[in-house]
Amino acid sequence: MDFPQYRRYSNGSSYFKILDDRTFIEYQVVGNRVFEHRITARQYPEILRIKEMLGLELPGIEVADGEHVESLQAR
Repeated sequence: MDFPQYRRYSNGSSYFKILDDRTFIEYQVVGNRVFEHRITARQYPEILRIKEMLGLELPGIEVADGEHVESLQAR
């Protein structure tokens, strides 16, 4: 699998830039503001969450447009 991979919640509240199988950046959209959180998985539940996001196995997770996710970073 090539990285980065991009995912989002179907309601548009959060976008994810998955950098590798252990690291992702979450962009939370609240009104006109975007909050950035970098997460590095160290424990099994965190690692499993990334795996499930990549496999589209979490409820409400879907593939996101990479250009849109990258534009959130610039805000």
